[in-house]
Amino acid sequence: MEEILIVDGYNVIGDWKRLKEKKKISLEEARDDLLGWLADYQGFTGVRVIVVFDAHNVKGMGKKLREYRLDIRYTKEKETADECIERLVFELSGRRRQIYVATSDYTEQRVTFGYGALRKSARELWREMQQIHRDIREKVRETKQQPKGRGIILSDEIKKKFEKWRRGDG
Repeated sequence: MEEILIVDGYNVIGDWKRLKEKKKISLEEARDDLLGWLADYQGFTGVRVIVVFDAHNVKGMGKKLREYRLDIRYTKEKETADECIERLVFELSGRRRQIYVATSDYTEQRVTFGYGALRKSARELWREMQQIHRDIREKVRETKQQPKGRGIILSDEIKKKFEKWRRGDG
């Protein structure tokens, strides 16, 4: 079963302390940090991530981007992130998909739940993200500690033949 996580980008930025602080300095940097974390999440869990950013006060047709191997959507003029997320949940719902929506907007959680998505609060996503980063660090540490192999495993008989050839006895 395919799992999809749809993230209300600005809602999460406004909830995560680290990103909320960065947003005061640079919204673009806060967005980039969020995308980096979500790329790690996607890479580690295998869950497809779609991030929606609210651009309803910006003129234009909206944008769909693919960065960090994530699907990133900026809403079109006069469309809120909530409306875009609801549409995505409705369009993507199917028998072989489990959709999660990460937002702390209670109304949005209820509406998308009505379409069959499961909710994940921004705080729950943050906790999950912290655990994933601990797991990634542990995997890296384990990988660094593993002895370097020589590649191909050879039987004793083959090793003896190679040794004879090396010595010129073969």
